[in-house]
Amino acid sequence: MNKATQLALFGLLSASLSCAAAPPRAQTPTTPVPAPSQVTGFSADAHGVTLRTTFGAVAITAVNDDVVRVRAARGDAFPKDFSWAVVEGANAPRGAVTVTEDGASVVVATAAVRVRVEKNPLRLVFLDAAGDVLSEDARDRPMSLGPAGFRVDKAMPADEHYYGLGDKAGPLDRRDMAFTNWNTDAYAWQESTDPLYKSIPFFMGLRKGRAYGLFVDNTWRSWFDFGKTARDAYAFGSEGGDLDYYFIAGPQPKAVLERYADLTGKPPLPPLWSLGFQQCRYSYYPEARVYEIAKTFRDKKIPADVIYLDIDYQKDNRPFTIDAERFPHFEKMIADLGHEGFKVIAITDLHLAQAPGQGYRPYDEGAAGNDFVHAADGSVYVGKVWPGASVFPDFTWAPARAWWGTLYDDFVKKGVAGFWNDMNEPSVFWEQRTMPLDAVHRVDSGGTTTHRAVHNVFGMQNSRATYEGLLKLQGDRRPLVLTRATYAGGQRFAASWTGDNTSTWNHLRISIPMLLNLGLSGYALVGDDIGGFRGSPTPELLTRWLELGAFNPIFRDHTEKGTLDQEPWVGGGEHEVIRRRFIETRYRLLPYIYTLAEETSRTGAPMMRPYWLEHPEAEAFYTNNSAFLFGPDLLVQPKVEETLDPLEVNVPPGVWYDYWTGERLAGAPPKSVPALGELSVLVRGGAIIPHQPLVQSTSETPRGPLELRVYPGPDCHGALYADDGTTFDYKRGAFLRVALSCEETPGAVTVRTGAAEGAYRPWFSSLAFAIHGAPSAPKHVTVGGAATRAFTYDAKKHVVTITTPFARGGQNVAITY
Repeated sequence: MNKATQLALFGLLSASLSCAAAPPRAQTPTTPVPAPSQVTGFSADAHGVTLRTTFGAVAITAVNDDVVRVRAARGDAFPKDFSWAVVEGANAPRGAVTVTEDGASVVVATAAVRVRVEKNPLRLVFLDAAGDVLSEDARDRPMSLGPAGFRVDKAMPADEHYYGLGDKAGPLDRRDMAFTNWNTDAYAWQESTDPLYKSIPFFMGLRKGRAYGLFVDNTWRSWFDFGKTARDAYAFGSEGGDLDYYFIAGPQPKAVLERYADLTGKPPLPPLWSLGFQQCRYSYYPEARVYEIAKTFRDKKIPADVIYLDIDYQKDNRPFTIDAERFPHFEKMIADLGHEGFKVIAITDLHLAQAPGQGYRPYDEGAAGNDFVHAADGSVYVGKVWPGASVFPDFTWAPARAWWGTLYDDFVKKGVAGFWNDMNEPSVFWEQRTMPLDAVHRVDSGGTTTHRAVHNVFGMQNSRATYEGLLKLQGDRRPLVLTRATYAGGQRFAASWTGDNTSTWNHLRISIPMLLNLGLSGYALVGDDIGGFRGSPTPELLTRWLELGAFNPIFRDHTEKGTLDQEPWVGGGEHEVIRRRFIETRYRLLPYIYTLAEETSRTGAPMMRPYWLEHPEAEAFYTNNSAFLFGPDLLVQPKVEETLDPLEVNVPPGVWYDYWTGERLAGAPPKSVPALGELSVLVRGGAIIPHQPLVQSTSETPRGPLELRVYPGPDCHGALYADDGTTFDYKRGAFLRVALSCEETPGAVTVRTGAAEGAYRPWFSSLAFAIHGAPSAPKHVTVGGAATRAFTYDAKKHVVTITTPFARGGQNVAITY
């Protein structure tokens, strides 16, 4: 939201959050190097060792065969084992270890990884089962555990690359950069701005096709320096809290992410409608304007599923209220939009107006239940945000979260489908831009702590409270929550976006590495403000951004007050036609996208992923900031510069097809400047991608067969997943899962669908097998071994299409030339 404009209304211009000049990245703290620590003894059990050292104790524990936990204590006793990030029970030690000792070291070994503990000085070396070093402490920089914080230095090979840490701006590879984790409302952030909205202290190291992960479970202000200070070492540390990190051995990058997701949780399977096109702005009001937006989408036949309501639908900017003058028929409007296939997502910020005696339910109930954050002097903390003087629920305390969840009851009854938790860093309109660091919170682990210890988890616990409240209120309907701020593990509760970006080509460009690194940090359901939040994009920039957004996990167009209209039809007929075509492509791809979302919910694999995640040997892509895979099969390479320079499309080794023409590529396409409406999308040879007939929203049932586009090549396989898209019935067996495969031999292609798993009956009753790359019309076509003439051949696109009834028991389709 445009802070600089509205803060003036509060007389707080000196506290403006506008960042006309982005602050520089935080430098690595200058932590004094202590005297080397020594191991003075150790004890072992079935899962690890506890070392006695000259500064305290260090525990090395095998969570499983390829995940090792390292904890350090200032003294003999470890602090209470509690984590906001780790799923309950997920870090229970299950890995069996053998422990050996020689004069200089202790070795803790599982079936997959060994930790060699050098005694004097104390140094940890992580090796694979073959004895090759995966990661090791720097030789001349010992582990440092001070009275409050800590520092760890690791050796940094010259050819190692680093990814993760969530929505940090800048290149995909974090090498030679330093970052701070401190959730910050960074309005109009730029490429050099740090910190931003999220704190996800997890990263992956990648070198010569082998990867490892490192998750530092610390909620205080922390920092990561990947060679900005030293050429041969990277370092991480925190100003407070415990040294507690997990080393994930890999070596496959996808295995690293799956183990991290096992620890911190997977995203829930979202409702299908949330994967459609979403239209937002700050703000659509009055309700006549909302109706107008919805009607224009339908009149122009531009598919869409979601319209957002920003803070101006509220009375005096108070969350959980409705401005009856602007929205006199709010519930009817929600119902009317629903009949037209639109879901409404409403913003509910976490700051509540301090309004005693005014009949404001959230304040009255929260005050009665003592559910608000307190100041250091014991009074309720009051800060100024959109409603003016505001109080804040104590989201780190379970009773306050449970109460917050009940506030959604009226909106749920009125039919609001999703909720948007913004401003939850938390953002406060004071000079320090957040709560005082000595504000007091109650915490689930017992007792109280200061804001400096839980600042980075406050937004995550806000979205958790919303999600868990909706689970109780919505019955069998899946919640959809969107959050701006979060911490590691927050993917269990909410989708997210990259915050208040700007309408520039630079922000279009850096959206790709930001979304990729969020996916590589466990946060798969993500997007950005397409077109930019701050400012107005040129028609070409908005068109290019919408082209790219069709291949992002969350597809949301959003802008602020005072900007030009930014809906898909603005800017002229030529742009409208192109934007409609890409939005339509998104809707045709929904069976593929929903199948990706279901995979994410099981494995944590990101929907939008760097090419090397599937092909870790592809070192040429380690530092590529613009090419990415959407799922395992679509390689997207957009134009992200406002130049007339030719775009060189990278075609990796193997078989590839042009997604738009179906042409099987013989090599790299010639360099050219992509015309407006052109986006390079290649399909992996060996992919089978399901498509559906066009609909205007996910509430409309597609008419016709489900199309399986088959791109013959090596390792040919695909998948299809479907359910009702709304409820939790899939957890009770009401889903459809079908494995797809094909085999290409000289002069022939055979496609197979496996037997259907699950009891769900899908919308389609027939399948259209569209087999690409056919050099000529086939001589023979068989379905289930029986010859058929019921096929078509497109000589221009070299596609053979065979339509058959869907057979739940599986079926074979074969063509010969």
